[in-house]
Amino acid sequence: MKSLKKMLLALAATVAFIPAAQAFEVGIVGFQFASETHARAANAAAQAAKAKGWGVTLLNSEGALPKHAEQFDALISKKVGAIIVAMGKPVEADAQFKAAKAAGIPVITIMSGTSPYTLFDIQTNEYKIGADAALYLMGLMNYRGDILTARFDLNLATRIRGKILDDVLSENKAVKEIGKFSMSRTQSWRDDVRNGMQALLLKNQGKVQGIWASFDGQAYVIDDLLKAQGVKKGAIPLVSIDGGPETYRRIADPASSLVATVSVPFEQMGQKAVDAIDTIVVKKQPQTTITSGPYLFLDAVLVDKSNVQQFLTKK
Repeated sequence: MKSLKKMLLALAATVAFIPAAQAFEVGIVGFQFASETHARAANAAAQAAKAKGWGVTLLNSEGALPKHAEQFDALISKKVGAIIVAMGKPVEADAQFKAAKAAGIPVITIMSGTSPYTLFDIQTNEYKIGADAALYLMGLMNYRGDILTARFDLNLATRIRGKILDDVLSENKAVKEIGKFSMSRTQSWRDDVRNGMQALLLKNQGKVQGIWASFDGQAYVIDDLLKAQGVKKGAIPLVSIDGGPETYRRIADPASSLVATVSVPFEQMGQKAVDAIDTIVVKKQPQTTITSGPYLFLDAVLVDKSNVQQFLTKK
């Protein structure tokens, strides 16, 4: 009996020294946290992963491609279980995406475009979003008049939105784009937008009937410029895309020129990315249980004065 007791105590002591199984770890990279949408998607993914008890490495590339590549390399070296990239650069960082796949690390992207080295990209239908925003602005203008546009061609989603706007303009000849600003900087983008749009507004003073912005961050800068010039709400309607608390506040604000946005569910995208990794990587279920193609599409909603209050009151 004493011998059995000693054996059990020895076994218990041995088990006590066995290290606990390491928690699954996910690496999350947001390309530019100064852009609210990047931060919203990445932070939502981090929160969802932590809620599952996973380890999380959350990184901000600060809009710099070299840093983006370095952070990707660091996560591969760390041998994380999976990587989520918010608004990343699959083309420019092709070598890193390829290296992750070679290392057996699954990658899911959010609004980045697809890659042969990723599982899939979580997107909204940017073609539909672009049409919704463009046609809404045209409707406010009764399909006549002159507009200014703020664009961003270095990002897949905003580039598509701009191309759809061009298609809409090509079929509605009574609306003219009299000034176009294309954002070129990602690190100091606010200054870039402010300087570019201020020059266009001064050059075309008294001629503008509407303004289109490729994402809400640009719209905030433009809205502040219009407010400083004393422009009243509705005089020069400003329409954008992305959604979020600050956007909804401005749409409801009688002193703001921002009248509508097409709201993209960035938080839901981050959560979906984590859920997909849990299903495919942790639980080893087929990718087809999530999506059968290279994209997982989520719905976007147009928000204006008719429905903004319900978005303002959402928790």
